[in-house]
Amino acid sequence: MSRIALKRSMRNRILSLVIAVAMLSLTGIMPLGLVEVSAAKVTESYQLDSRVRINSIGFIPNQSKKATVAANCSTFYIVKEDGTIVYTGTTTSMFDNDTNETVYIADFSSVTEEGTYYLAVPGVGKSVNFKIAKDVYENPFKTAMLGMYLLRCGTSVSATYNGIHYSHGPCHTNDAYLDHITGQHTIKNSTKGWHDAGDYNKYVVNAGITVGSMFLAWEHFKDQLESVTLEIPEKNNSMPDFLDELKFEIDWLLTMQYPDGSGKVAHKVSTRNFGGFIMPENEHDERFFVPRSSAATADFVAMTAMASRIFRPYDPEYADKCINAAKVSYEFLKANPANVLANQNGFSTGEYATVSDADDRLWAAAEMWQTLGDEEYLRDFETRAAQFSKKIEADFDWDNVGNLGMFTYLLSKRPGKNSSLEQSIRNSLITTADSIVQTSRQHGYGRTLGRTYYWGCNGTVVRQTMILQVANKISPSSDYVNAALDAISHVFGRNYYNRSYVTGLGINPPMNPHDRRSGADGIWEPWPGYLVGGGWPGPRDWVDIQDSYETNEVAINWNAALIYALAGFVNYDSAQDDVLYGDVNDDGKVNSTDLTLLKRYLLKSVSNLPSAKAEKNADVNRDGKINSSDVTVLSRYLLKVIIELPV
Repeated sequence: MSRIALKRSMRNRILSLVIAVAMLSLTGIMPLGLVEVSAAKVTESYQLDSRVRINSIGFIPNQSKKATVAANCSTFYIVKEDGTIVYTGTTTSMFDNDTNETVYIADFSSVTEEGTYYLAVPGVGKSVNFKIAKDVYENPFKTAMLGMYLLRCGTSVSATYNGIHYSHGPCHTNDAYLDHITGQHTIKNSTKGWHDAGDYNKYVVNAGITVGSMFLAWEHFKDQLESVTLEIPEKNNSMPDFLDELKFEIDWLLTMQYPDGSGKVAHKVSTRNFGGFIMPENEHDERFFVPRSSAATADFVAMTAMASRIFRPYDPEYADKCINAAKVSYEFLKANPANVLANQNGFSTGEYATVSDADDRLWAAAEMWQTLGDEEYLRDFETRAAQFSKKIEADFDWDNVGNLGMFTYLLSKRPGKNSSLEQSIRNSLITTADSIVQTSRQHGYGRTLGRTYYWGCNGTVVRQTMILQVANKISPSSDYVNAALDAISHVFGRNYYNRSYVTGLGINPPMNPHDRRSGADGIWEPWPGYLVGGGWPGPRDWVDIQDSYETNEVAINWNAALIYALAGFVNYDSAQDDVLYGDVNDDGKVNSTDLTLLKRYLLKSVSNLPSAKAEKNADVNRDGKINSSDVTVLSRYLLKVIIELPV
């Protein structure tokens, strides 16, 4: 290089440095690459700004990470606690028809190093600190499960959370009077179970979606949940803690069958009217069994059938008790096909009345078949399922449990399924999951339920992760995983309020839930681990006040939905999302080429498969070995003898 060219080059370097310093004075942030001896750092003191709306709990390293900024912006930075900038990005704008705002999406999915960060937006402000960690959802999961323990009825509870002690004495030990069942003012034991919501009553129908969701969490994510330790009295016994908590509810449910042995199941245990804001041990109004409903009876069958197969490895005697109870009530349903609503005259507490019990009966048949394998239950389910024009509903709660039955049937490995019906359910599942993904993408805050609002809609937002996770088992896709994470992110702060909807967790969580314990215990902080119902009729209508039961109540069905959502990401191995079983040549597809390569590999015509990932994919039946059984399964799949590979 000539001396003139060298001078010109040095002059250009100096000019670049001057421009960079000028940028620093304008933005308060050291540009990346300006100083070679150390990483760029923020020099401006950013202030927290509620317009920077993010999942305040955090993110899993190798998964999607997005935030929403409700202010005009372009550049954003992901910054470590010490001020080091690790990522510089550019937002994309969109108009959110739901909240009626132009918002800006910050996508920083490529940041994967574990640590604590914040999002800085020049000209706007910064987010709350958040974590990137593999175990980021472990504490929220345990906290939501702590919430279930603290809802126990008929006993005392005691727990310390964030240095605050929550407790109440033994309550409702006189459950419950039989006046409306036998005509006699006598007590039949109906203790245990969970208080349903902000009140202290216990309802079988709402237990249905609650227990069903939690049992499915166990069946879908058992390997992730089995080792999780919870702070409950039974934590040192031989049963996994997650199941111990569920057993406390099943113990109560088993008391809800009529004492005459008919198989009828009482609709609820309740006071005549909602009680005041007092602690549960101070509520002494008489509580009664409320007459049976066919929906409650069918949900009872489904729950106890699930309980039987899930508890059997740990307590065979209890499993027998559950399935024997389920059989009696199933026979009653078979002999009494009419939809019967509970006679709730004289009661002003939660009704949980369903227009039809078709979904409840379908679920009952599915769980009986999955537990026992009898042809009778399979035919019952398939006959009922054929009558559902839409097999999978995107929006479901206690009043429509059909999805639970469809999921059980679809994921079952039992032989004898109707292949046409199975394919129809599968297609409906994938179509519904794809629509949820699109809804999330088109919403400014990733809300999977889109613009739909009603009492308890936050519960449905996280319950939709069930559809996404089952779809991911049937047809693995990162889109389903990311949409499930979007649903979780929404309730933990990526929403219009930049607030967590879960007591005791995340940014500015609810402080005044409609919860009698929180209103009566004299403690400022509410009882932890509860998802509140959320705004309706629109996204701006949530109010954090105790009297707003329409938007700020807590309930077991919403919490169970949150528990399912979080369970999928406890002890989560993101590498499992990369496995496409049957893709032996690692080209992203499963076809005859893979079968040919697998055969050649087993015949030693080729010595190695293309990659370590391909070796995982080659274990088609997922038994930890690559052998002729994998060839058989893959052949049957390609010939459409089976419609899915093992999950």
